[in-house]
Amino acid sequence: MTFGDIIGNKDAVAALQGMIREGRVPHAMMLYENDGCGAMAFALAFLGELFSSERKVSGLIHPDVHYVYPVAAGSKVKEKVDKLRAELFLGYWRDLMKTNPYALESEVNDAFGIEGKQTVINNAEAKEILETVYLTPVEGGWKAVVVYLPEKMNVTAANRLLKAVEEPPEKTVFLMITHAPEKVLQTISSRCQALRILPNSREEIAEALQGKFGIDPGEAAAAAQVAGGSVGVALRYLSDKEDYEGQMEIFSGLMEAIGSKDLNAALSYGGSLADLGSREKQKGFCIFAAENLRKIFLIQQNMTGIAGMAPSEKGILEGIASKCKKSFPRQALSCLDRARMLIDRNVSQKIVFCDLVGRLYLLF
Repeated sequence: MTFGDIIGNKDAVAALQGMIREGRVPHAMMLYENDGCGAMAFALAFLGELFSSERKVSGLIHPDVHYVYPVAAGSKVKEKVDKLRAELFLGYWRDLMKTNPYALESEVNDAFGIEGKQTVINNAEAKEILETVYLTPVEGGWKAVVVYLPEKMNVTAANRLLKAVEEPPEKTVFLMITHAPEKVLQTISSRCQALRILPNSREEIAEALQGKFGIDPGEAAAAAQVAGGSVGVALRYLSDKEDYEGQMEIFSGLMEAIGSKDLNAALSYGGSLADLGSREKQKGFCIFAAENLRKIFLIQQNMTGIAGMAPSEKGILEGIASKCKKSFPRQALSCLDRARMLIDRNVSQKIVFCDLVGRLYLLF
């Protein structure tokens, strides 16, 4: 992975290259992306150039680059919670990121065999990071710690890492990849140089799907329409259309029931969401619904051209847009955000989605 392989984000690429060229590499950086927008690709390209070892870094085998990510006991690693380490999942992490650095958070969990589990970066992991960064680098140059989703780091672990992030050993860099910077401990985020990885345009995604992943032009264009700026979402759509169609069936059915003032039918769809089987799938639906609400809002504003709808969903979303209040998409977004927050806090899923349906019913 080199900077030449990066899709779009020319300003961010130029900024990272300038840091290396001018010898002004920050000791800690936080790359903020929407899920699947390629922050890991940026990290690999940056470290490959910084270490002058693109092959080892891209293969995730450089001895001085260490990876940290939230984990949980699951079907592939059955270890006690207090003994869980990112290292135990390294083979699965390496296999996934070598083939697809745009992988979604849910795909990482699937690869680890922990789909549906509450993941965390624990205190023991922080202790191991501290022991690692103060070792002499194997190849005598830079050392790096890549932290994927620092917002999943518990407070004890974050406080333990604070000193190392604030004043790391010479030629040591922390790269943090976050989907929710507001959830990262303030004392950590305030010590990082922030860099926003922007979503890609539909044209950039379609071109990348064809050129880098060998996707048929027609399928690439359709996937780019529904991707919401995320290459990872486009790839997931192409690999699992049944999942996408299932989410659209629930969303459209729920909106139709609410629009018809059929509360019992709407609540039955809420029950279907509660039965999805994992928190990640439930949060995934909330994200999916939020993206559709964005499209509905644009339709209502006569901006259909930039809504980014697949042909199969155009009629469904236009029908919803014609029936609901113009205030509905904006107000409904806050309801979905609330539902995701409650899911993260382990509130009963049936209560969460019953509450969500009731709120949407009153707003429609």
